[in-house]
Amino acid sequence: EALEKQKIEFVVLAGFMRVLGPTFVDRFENKIINTHPALLPSFPGLHGAKQALEYGAKVSGCTVHFVDTGVDTGPIVFQSSVHVLENDTVEALQKRIQAEEHKLLPKTLKLAAEGKIRINGRTVSFVG
Repeated sequence: EALEKQKIEFVVLAGFMRVLGPTFVDRFENKIINTHPALLPSFPGLHGAKQALEYGAKVSGCTVHFVDTGVDTGPIVFQSSVHVLENDTVEALQKRIQAEEHKLLPKTLKLAAEGKIRINGRTVSFVG
């Protein structure tokens, strides 16, 4: 209600470590944008870089997506890959992933604010 009173157009989650309930998500359908430190749908939830290292992935990265009622399951806007290096630590990989997140999130927000993002089911496209 507080967000609606302020006429908030988008809710942006970055480093937000909680699952939003369906009541909130439904009120802001296709208006909640999240950045996640993995190439979804791989490694959803917490600790994407750690999961990638433990799995033995050769490539990781980040995803900017719209939030739905699942955990990191919403329509994908952008993704960027990061190579996993042989002697990577969680911290080192996480830092490289975060650098990519810092590029993609502002790009996404600019397009969203300009009304240039369209969502059709799970597919995100761009206009103009």
